[in-house]
Amino acid sequence: MKSWLARFAYSALLRLVTPGYLLRLWWRGWREPGYRQGLAQRLGFGYRPALPGAFWLHAVSLGETRAASALVDALRTQQPALRLLLTHGTATGFEAGRALLRAGDLQTWLPWDTPGAVRRFLRDHRPAIGVLMETEVWPNLLHGARDEGVPMALANARLSEKSFARGRRIAALIEPAARSLALVLAQTEADASRLREAGGAKVLVCGNLKFDVSPNPELLTRGRSWRQRSARPVVLAAVTREGEELPLLQCWKTLEAPRPLLMLVPRHPQRFDEVAAMAVDCGLQAWRRSAWAAQPPDAALQADVWLGDSMGEMPLYYAAADVALLGGSFGRFGGQNLIEAAACGCPLVMGPHTYNFSDAAELSLAAGASLRVAGIDEGVARAVELARDPQRDDWVQRALAFAAAHRGAAERMARELLALAGPRLGGG
Repeated sequence: MKSWLARFAYSALLRLVTPGYLLRLWWRGWREPGYRQGLAQRLGFGYRPALPGAFWLHAVSLGETRAASALVDALRTQQPALRLLLTHGTATGFEAGRALLRAGDLQTWLPWDTPGAVRRFLRDHRPAIGVLMETEVWPNLLHGARDEGVPMALANARLSEKSFARGRRIAALIEPAARSLALVLAQTEADASRLREAGGAKVLVCGNLKFDVSPNPELLTRGRSWRQRSARPVVLAAVTREGEELPLLQCWKTLEAPRPLLMLVPRHPQRFDEVAAMAVDCGLQAWRRSAWAAQPPDAALQADVWLGDSMGEMPLYYAAADVALLGGSFGRFGGQNLIEAAACGCPLVMGPHTYNFSDAAELSLAAGASLRVAGIDEGVARAVELARDPQRDDWVQRALAFAAAHRGAAERMARELLALAGPRLGGG
């Protein structure tokens, strides 16, 4: 009864705020037009239904979609005729997901988690299985899938101590949702332990899909060519969050000339203009990646800062850098995906906050692929020092070895998920 009341209250609240949710999507669409596409689908209407028996995979945003690419490759290797139903929640995830599609696949938006929208989505598409990536536990979606007979799994699952503590405050809502998952494929033993305590019944440890994502070789080659053209060391601030850029730029301004080149890549594209203005306000000469095509002009090589205002080019930035500062780890955001840097052979300097990737961070430190600092001032000093270190190639080799040592999660997860789908899966 308690769980029913919790879900009833949750559903009522979602219905109440639905107009605000749609207005927020429309407002975000002012800077990212993708958010204005498929608004009806967010409410469970206007779908072009997938063929029954599709493999439904939900990757909410860009990071989950990149990780999902390794899983999709493994699924297609094990079952070549697989038909994919791919859903997202963000414009960046949707755009990146296009590259995963083949003939017979379908891509759409995940509906808002109201009972009616969920019911319409599931009855229109009738998937054989549903797979949510990493942390996406939606109570009505999981309840509706159980009623429609769709087995649900959580893949590449992670649950930090902070998120676990927050979830316990709404246990009456979260625990029934977690119990309805037929399978949970966790990244680490620590994640698995917390996920079991949160309500997961069948929880297996399979590793982290991000280790199986291979950087685009063309982007790596181009990035290395950028590095060869720079006479100065190059430091990358990778996937930074709000509140991290200004202290970094202020610290950068204090460095003695000739300063290393700083490449600054904010996480959210809607903040590109804001961060570019910060650099100018700090008295630094800045060039934007969008100002050139394949190669930066000679004038850009004299700049203090390059703003990475592009999407899908992180391997290029990592390959062009001597060392990277890990965004999200200097503010209280829990860090970003540090595995991609290692796969590109880029050593990392991490701040104190890496709880979203705690296991990978500790493995990276133990492997000698990264180092940790207390704050941005120390981070800049250590990054500049490492970028100029004659032994930097040793760091590069340790980073590559660290990334290679932990591959294999995609194959393990694909095998478990296809077994769960069984004969319901179309094209099998």
